[in-house]
Amino acid sequence: MKFISVDNDEEELSCKVMKNIKASKDLGLLRCVQCGMCTSVCPAAKFTDYNPRYMIEKVLENDKSVVEYEEIWNCFYCYTCHSVCGVGNSPCEVNQILRQIAVDEGKEDKFLKPLASYGETFLDIGIGGIPKSFFMELHKDIEGWLDLKENLDSIREKLDLGPIKMSEKSIDEVKNLLKNIDFDKRVKKLKKSHKKSQ
Repeated sequence: MKFISVDNDEEELSCKVMKNIKASKDLGLLRCVQCGMCTSVCPAAKFTDYNPRYMIEKVLENDKSVVEYEEIWNCFYCYTCHSVCGVGNSPCEVNQILRQIAVDEGKEDKFLKPLASYGETFLDIGIGGIPKSFFMELHKDIEGWLDLKENLDSIREKLDLGPIKMSEKSIDEVKNLLKNIDFDKRVKKLKKSHKKSQ
């Protein structure tokens, strides 16, 4: 009789994805037939080397190198792949989980690190917004960008729109929520690793 040794510490990547809290309970990952519909409709695949079918294939083959696959950072999270899958798979969801695994394992891609300033914006003003560190780049690309930012409150007032800024109480509530999940520490860590790589 021949015995096969199984390493119980090494969980299959597909199982790890399926057990993740971000995975829908009816995620059809294990039903994938590699038809390529997801890739045929994917906007990121059209303009980059990102290939959702390839990513799913690597997950199903238990190829953990997919976590370091640079192209996973090109997914837009538009869920177009999800909408066309005949077996209920969602490469978009799988991608989100792979990205989180990469972050958790300290394998953040160079595309993620510069975005730490977006996290700081959440901590500063309680909502998402374009970080100040991007303003000069946008000024180069978009004529009148700085004028718009400078006059945004008066423009919104003329359009009968309320102020963008939340109340201090609301900002404090958001900050407390984010700090309770260690969001501030993650942003700090990400920013630190970005400075080291520059």
